[in-house]
Amino acid sequence: MNRKIPPRGRGAVGNVPCRFDAATREPLDDSWDSAGAPGVPATSVTAEPARTIIARNRSPDIPFEQSINPYRGCEHGCIYCYARPSHAYLGLSPGLDFESRLWVKPDAARLLEKELVRPGYRCSPIALGTNTDPYQPIEREWKITRQILEVLLRFRHPVTITTKSALIERDLDLLREMARETLVHVHVSIPTLDPDLARRLEPRATAPRRRLGTIGILASAGIPVAVMVAPVIPWLTDSELERIVALAAERGARSAAYILLRLPLEVKTLFREWLDAHFPLKAEHTLHLVEAAHGGRLYDSRFGFRQTGTGSYAELLGKRFRLAMKRHALSTTLGELDTRRFSRGQPRQMELF
Repeated sequence: MNRKIPPRGRGAVGNVPCRFDAATREPLDDSWDSAGAPGVPATSVTAEPARTIIARNRSPDIPFEQSINPYRGCEHGCIYCYARPSHAYLGLSPGLDFESRLWVKPDAARLLEKELVRPGYRCSPIALGTNTDPYQPIEREWKITRQILEVLLRFRHPVTITTKSALIERDLDLLREMARETLVHVHVSIPTLDPDLARRLEPRATAPRRRLGTIGILASAGIPVAVMVAPVIPWLTDSELERIVALAAERGARSAAYILLRLPLEVKTLFREWLDAHFPLKAEHTLHLVEAAHGGRLYDSRFGFRQTGTGSYAELLGKRFRLAMKRHALSTTLGELDTRRFSRGQPRQMELF
């Protein structure tokens, strides 16, 4: 049987059907051109006329109440991304569509300011990077994340940022000022240090060693920074857990966290296809360990279990992580951000009418 060949520079092998489609289509291999790799889909960007920008969260195992996602879809192409299924709400595939058909919210900063000046607004830290990376490649051109940070700084509003991109260094001027007032935490995601594996896992993200450099630059600038070993993939990346924590600590990370591989909805199919394409001899063992950590299933969506798993494998992973944290004197959190500095300011003149 011929294995599917993933497009160069993309994470997903193909476009799995959208779960809301009434009908599905599958390509038929007639053996005429089975050896050729599929063409690389070009990236398209569509402006989204959003009406609001702050999303509220009530999940008990997530440490934030509010978040902002400047973009839908993510060009980094991380095959493991648990946000991929959200593209189905646009009628698109969580596969290649998720990493090539992107949506931007050009009015994000204006909408944010509009929400912050409302008399009933209650300040709590806003999380950036909870669904897709706020510093993915198209941020270089659109600068929506920077515009959001400018608004948050002006209002003295706290923010947490999760990214795997060195592009965050562009905004050191804003982040340094926010850090002086205890208004910002940054989490840098590093699932592997192996450059070849990283190119397959997250083909358009910053190289792992470069991300370690970003941790050092942020820490040197006085910005509280943590490393996220996420996801930990059984049999592929789990052996690197201690090394990633150690190197991040050497560069100034104050805290660390990890998340076990999550495979909700279509991500199950996408990740299985990716394993078959890149690591066919490890595929079954990897998936078996994932199932062992999720009660015999590839995913357990229960709060409190979905990010760390259960069972002997998950317990061993947790013990290893806690030992690494202790060895390098890292904290489990970066501390509390200051919400007392929040200043609503005066509404613009036209907003009085």
